[in-house]
Amino acid sequence: MSAEQRLRELGLTLPSGSAPAANYTNAVRSGNLLFIAGKAPLPENGKLPKGKLGREYSTEDGYRFARSAGLDLIAVAKTELRSLDRIVRIVEVQGFINATDDFEEHPKVLNGCSDLLVEVFGERGIHARSVLGANSLRGGVPIIVKATLEILPD
Repeated sequence: MSAEQRLRELGLTLPSGSAPAANYTNAVRSGNLLFIAGKAPLPENGKLPKGKLGREYSTEDGYRFARSAGLDLIAVAKTELRSLDRIVRIVEVQGFINATDDFEEHPKVLNGCSDLLVEVFGERGIHARSVLGANSLRGGVPIIVKATLEILPD
């Protein structure tokens, strides 16, 4: 089953793909790799989430935010490649969690993105990953996720 069919089956609609937050591009191709810039969660009720995991937000909220950022990663890939079927596999995901000093559930938070990628891409969605805690993130967002994808040549 194609990734786009799987998205429909899951009842997920891709956003338009958020714009870069500063002087950079959403994605860069190098050979058969596509590097996607860090993505924050999508706005909820018209408002971008701001705050820390362990203070304003729970682990469950963080999971939802990571899933939302993952959906934005997929949207950027679709815009760049025009078809998600050009994705050979998700190579790596990196997550940065804006958290309190005593927060320790970073992996559970990033599972929101990882679970989404496996749900959409199946075996091709299984990836290496790193998750780091941060004292702050741009705009006060609770999480930023970036990814590297292996793609078919043009």
